[in-house]
Amino acid sequence: MVRLPYLTAISTLFSYGLLFAFGQMRDFFRKLIDWSKSKGKDLKGHAPICLGLEDFYTRRLYLRIQDCFSRPIASAPDAWIDVVERYSNDHNKTLHRTSNTTKCLNLGSYNYLGFAAADEYCTPLVIESLKKYSASTCSVRVDGGTTDLHTELEELVARFVGKPAAVLFGMGYVTNSAIIPALVGKGGLIISDSLNHNSIVNGARGSGAAVRVFQHNSPSHLEEVLREQIAEGQPRTHRPWKKIIVIVEGIYSMEGELCNLPEIIAVCKKYKAYTYLDEAHSIGAVGKSGRGVCELLGVDTADVDIMMGTFTKSFGSCGGYIAASKEIIQYLKYTCPAHLYATSMSPPAVQQVISAIKVILGEDGSNRGAQKLASIRENSNFFRSELQKMGFEVLGDNDSPVMPIMLYNPAKIPAFSRECLRRNVAVVTVAFPATPLLLARARICISASHTREDLMKGLDVISKVGDLVGIKYFPAEPPKHAEQDKKTLIRLLTSVDALLLLSRKPTLLHCCH
Repeated sequence: MVRLPYLTAISTLFSYGLLFAFGQMRDFFRKLIDWSKSKGKDLKGHAPICLGLEDFYTRRLYLRIQDCFSRPIASAPDAWIDVVERYSNDHNKTLHRTSNTTKCLNLGSYNYLGFAAADEYCTPLVIESLKKYSASTCSVRVDGGTTDLHTELEELVARFVGKPAAVLFGMGYVTNSAIIPALVGKGGLIISDSLNHNSIVNGARGSGAAVRVFQHNSPSHLEEVLREQIAEGQPRTHRPWKKIIVIVEGIYSMEGELCNLPEIIAVCKKYKAYTYLDEAHSIGAVGKSGRGVCELLGVDTADVDIMMGTFTKSFGSCGGYIAASKEIIQYLKYTCPAHLYATSMSPPAVQQVISAIKVILGEDGSNRGAQKLASIRENSNFFRSELQKMGFEVLGDNDSPVMPIMLYNPAKIPAFSRECLRRNVAVVTVAFPATPLLLARARICISASHTREDLMKGLDVISKVGDLVGIKYFPAEPPKHAEQDKKTLIRLLTSVDALLLLSRKPTLLHCCH
């Protein structure tokens, strides 16, 4: 959890207060001008879609810095990308693209294992599948949208994650938001981590089930919530809950933290609650063989009732999956709207995932998968360690490829992003409503495709920009080589002093001989 320093909190609140005050003043004068212009006119038509404070944040903050978001690229999301240059003639209210691009180090994409760029094994197979199956099935899974590739991938995913069966979906976000309402409804209880992804939040809200929240990554508070809810039962009637599902993430995308899965599983077992694990950012990226947090933390996948994941991060494709028992998967295929009514995954995208998993498992006849897993782990831990040594406040755990750097102040969001881009480093900055208002951050995502030179380049730029913007909230560690030079100098001076002492006293020198 982030512990916001007192002075930083005051300065951040003061900055937002200024923005709010001046924004309200501008809105007030704009209303006066609009009223004077429309006086005497008979205004008829639809009511405004956005009223008052509903879009205040967008108009008065986001539009001023929207050049830092939604930057278009003109290349594959590899270690280096071509960022399309844009300009604005109205203070960023509207942005216009140019034909110019800037080559930048990519520290923002989810391309954890480097499969999003051209791959010697995956790309030819994807091209072949495109020729054979075309770009789309133009049908839902229950009609004509199931190819032999879809069946193969479902079997492969089930084998990869260690569950009896799996089902595919065309979009990762929909995998959560459509599956959760199919699993639990009125009379059920969802207990969700306080920092779960928006797709989980929307899925829980749309389910009709009661929703309770436990403190982020806190098994003890989860147990308190479970005991209280089991004792009280359903509202008004106090009947027992039909089912209880606890939902957590493997790696939390805005914090970079690993889930305390073993402890949470133990609590769920104790109170007979189902466990739903979202592995969007962890599957393929962590674990000795890329099988996610269960492998990394030593959890038996049989203890996790429902495992969700996406193909958009480690596998360089699109879509998502649910892996569970055969009975649950069969039930979802009969009832989930995302399976019944949505167009199935594009066959080339399916082939990309199949090929990527085979590389990870070494079934392509090489050890490139093991090398990629070793690279993402080494790169992530090296980059995180160096950022912390520089004095940045970095969230997350070791082995996680997601590492947020805390910015806090709203003025530092565009400053950090623009200065990094000016030095040819593309980063992602995240602010409200994706994070709490006071906890703006830059989210760094590391890839196995990054070389050590790439990482050193990124660290050098981030360090310089951090000094310029003022986001090094902790004292930097002294460089190791400086400490070593200091120790060497002390030993050298000690040796010189000893020789001088011996030269002044020949008797001592004679005794030494």
